[in-house]
This record gives sequence, structure tokens and C-alpha cells, in this order.
Amino acid sequence: METLDVAALRADTPGCARVVHLNNAGSSLPPEPVLDAMTGHLRLEAEIGGYEAADARAEQIQGFYTEAAALLGARPAEIAFANNSTHAYATALSAIDFAPGDVVLTTRDDYISNQIAFLSLARRRGVRVVHAPDAPGGGVDVDAMAALMRAHRPRLVAVTHVPTSSGLIAPVAEIGRHCRELDLLYLVDACQSIGQLPLDVTAIGADLLTATGRKFLRGPRGTGLLYVSARVLEAGYEPLFIDMRGAQWTGTGDYRTVASAARFEDWEFPYAALLGLTAAIRYARRIGVPALSRRALGLAASLRDRLRGIDGVRVLDRGPELGAIVTCAVAGAEPEPLKAELAGHGINSSVTLREHARFDFADKGVEWCLRLSPHYFNTEEEIDRAADVLGAR
Repeated sequence: METLDVAALRADTPGCARVVHLNNAGSSLPPEPVLDAMTGHLRLEAEIGGYEAADARAEQIQGFYTEAAALLGARPAEIAFANNSTHAYATALSAIDFAPGDVVLTTRDDYISNQIAFLSLARRRGVRVVHAPDAPGGGVDVDAMAALMRAHRPRLVAVTHVPTSSGLIAPVAEIGRHCRELDLLYLVDACQSIGQLPLDVTAIGADLLTATGRKFLRGPRGTGLLYVSARVLEAGYEPLFIDMRGAQWTGTGDYRTVASAARFEDWEFPYAALLGLTAAIRYARRIGVPALSRRALGLAASLRDRLRGIDGVRVLDRGPELGAIVTCAVAGAEPEPLKAELAGHGINSSVTLREHARFDFADKGVEWCLRLSPHYFNTEEEIDRAADVLGAR
């Protein structure tokens, strides 16, 4: 099993010298290659002009599609750049011609913005939103979800791979097999799993997959991507508001959509950010996603073990498979003061409120949770430090 050179990885990460960063599920610490790619391009734009810089870096810009495709087991033509995961998700939803009575089948753990988007579709288009039930041990009951697929023949099946509000890892490949058997459109939100877990869109069976750059992938904010399978492209799906990047204006009354996933992109790009995201993907692939995933999940498991031994701290994560997001309830604490207390010890964390996870937190009987999300560049000593601070309250 490959061992990571954690000291070298930390040396690549300027923030490690200043903070214990346990908020990688929010926005991770970018490594030096990401900074270099972004600042280098911004400098070039300042020196020769924005359009001219994009022309000069055309080969490197195209490298984004090659790198992202390799990360996901896809083809470059199936990759679109997006400003963030939610933007990619909304663009994907806009390509589906929902009609009154159509069913969106999802889970009780899907991301808040996705849930709101489904409710908006229900309000404006008459779509029915059906939530598959959870299994007794946590996470979606796949057999029950498959039964709902057969009963409702949903227009879309949508699943969040790793919820933002807990350490759960959803069985997206198992769900995908049922979607393929029934020929159902399948959308996977990989916002928290990209850069944390190995991803293969073929193994998952996804038709559409959305992701962000800023979290476990360690790219810049304001970046994300959308995977669009060849079968979806060939079926003619296109976003509702397509622009000149995604289509050619062939006559005063007509246009022709481009063949690739570029039909889901806008013409204007933040090229420095795109190159930063490319560098982040290349960095993760060079380290090896399986190796970095093992370390991140191992650190999270160690943190859960430490927290379970602290009076007044209740670990909230449930499910057959847990990832690198650790959530807990802390008796007698208030969310923002607790976050500030940890920050006073140099520890970055985040809090999640009940309004962000209404099903999950209602089941767990909590109004909020503390979220600690280690990554592969964190150390065992940093894990112990966070547990010690919570244990000393």
C-alpha cells in the first residue's frame, strides 16, 4: 500500500504553517501548484490582455478537459467547466423537459440547494418529489429506492454521493445499476466526494455528475465541473439558456447545438481559475486518489474514535460506510461561539444548521452540528489537538 509523504505535501501547502485546517468540506487549502497556475495566468492577462492570454494558453486550457476526464474515467468531450457545483446542477436540471406529474426520485440526504431546486420544480412545473426512505442503520434503503423506481418510473433519479451534513457515503454505484436496468436518467452530486473518494462515472452508472473544485479537490473557489454522458449528449439534451459557447447561430431563426458537453458551458470563462482547477486535478492524480482517500478516511475514523470518548460529545455520523466528514453534537455549546473557540486555538471548523439538513437532523434530534473534515495533509497530531480542545471544555 502506497504511503504518502505527508511532510512534503504539507510543505506544498502554505496554510499548514498557520492553521489546523479541518474545514476541507467547506473549502480546502490549495497547494502551491494551484497558486502558481492562477497567479501566473493573471500576470499574463495583465501583461498582454485577457483574450490574448487565453489564446496563448490554449493548450493548457484544453488540458482541463483531459485531466478532469482522466479523474472521472470519462472522455474529454463529456466534461464541461462550471462556476461551482450548484451552477452545474442547475444547468443540468434545466436540460430536462419536466412536465406536470413527472417524478424526481431522490434521498432524504440530498444537498439543501438540490432539495430547494426540486421544490421549485414542483411549484413551477408540477413535478412530484419522492424521497426514498432510509435504511435502519442510516443512508438510503436501496431496495426501497429500486421499488420506487419501478413504481413511479421517475423522470430523474438524483443522489448526493456524500452529504454535506454528515459522514455518510451513499451507495451511488448500486443505485446506478438499478437506473441502468430501468433506463432511468441518473444525476449524481459529487460535490463532497470528488478529491475525497475515487470516482468512475462508468462504475457509478451516472448520466450526469456535478462537482466543485474548492473542497477535497483543493482547487480555487468559483470552479466546478459537469460530466454529461455520451448517451445524454446523443439524446439531444441541452440547457434551457444555451449561449454561443454551446451553440452556433445558423440563421436568424435557428441554431445548432455543439456535439460535446461544451453546450453546457458559458462563453465567458475565469481562465485563471480554470487553470488552477486543472492544477488541482493534476496534483490529486499525481498523488493518487486511492492513496489520499485512504489517509483522509483514516484520519476521520481516528477523530470519530477520539470524540466518542469525550463526555458531552455525540458523534452523529450514521451509515454502513463513512467518509472524511465528521459531525458531532456538543452539549451546552452554541454553534458560532464553539466555532470561534476552536478558531482561537488555530483550528478551522464549520457548523451545519438544521435548515440545511431537515430530514437528517430531525431524525437525530439536533438543531445543529459541528463539522470537522480532515484531509490527507492533516496530521495525527492535529486530530488529537482538535479532540483535546473539545475534551477540555
